[in-house]
Amino acid sequence: MFESIFQNIRNSKPIVHCITNFVTVNDCANIILAGGGSPTMAHHKDEVEEITQNSQSLVLNMGNVHEVSSMILAGEKSNSLKHPVVLDPVGIGASKLRNETFINLSENIKFSVIRGNISEIKAIANGKGITKGVDANEKDKVTEENLKETVEMAKMMSKKLGSIIAISGSIDIVSDKEKTYIIRNGHPIMAKITGTGCMSTALIGTFCGANKDNILEATACAVATMGISGDIAFKKMKIFEGGTMMFRMFLIDSISNMTLDIINGGINIEEI
Repeated sequence: MFESIFQNIRNSKPIVHCITNFVTVNDCANIILAGGGSPTMAHHKDEVEEITQNSQSLVLNMGNVHEVSSMILAGEKSNSLKHPVVLDPVGIGASKLRNETFINLSENIKFSVIRGNISEIKAIANGKGITKGVDANEKDKVTEENLKETVEMAKMMSKKLGSIIAISGSIDIVSDKEKTYIIRNGHPIMAKITGTGCMSTALIGTFCGANKDNILEATACAVATMGISGDIAFKKMKIFEGGTMMFRMFLIDSISNMTLDIINGGINIEEI
């Protein structure tokens, strides 16, 4: 299913320009490298357009709300070059500033993909998401019982915003206005590691940068790669009786060692 997506990454080694937050910048750079891309993390407004011009995709992370002018400049340049732009709306719904930041970005930039946890996506969709800091609230959790309505929400958002919607959680959802992928990979311990959401967004930027004509499947493949790597990392961590820091190391290792055979052997995906 994802053979051409992996091959395109290997062939092109896409340069991914990330404007992300200082908490996760190192992890995002490492996950892009592990996924087969090349990261650049320029933030200054006087150079972001030039850096973006020489990249294959752009990742914008709202954990970095003080760099909005740089994000807009880079986003507008990416749009003019038809480069994929991936947004992580970190913490939207938690403050007036973050809500206004999303509005400002969305009025100026066309996003190829918006990836967030369910509370962040709900906050964008209808203002009813309940954020807990930058984490999803348990009350918003995607379950088998509310999966159908969550998928419909994602399709509605995709149609309205013209973006692929990727929702991360115990059940991952990747959707455009017509087709949805449900992915049941990953482990709950991933929520205990700072930045796994940001890393997932950066990985999506890598996959989309090499597959700009197939954004939906590239996003689904990136999300599945992250989840399968979480499954593998947890099993290795248990062997060594480790904890969250060891899990983080094994997570990045698993992505760097990912192959199409591992994906096909471990993926739990449903298309609806």
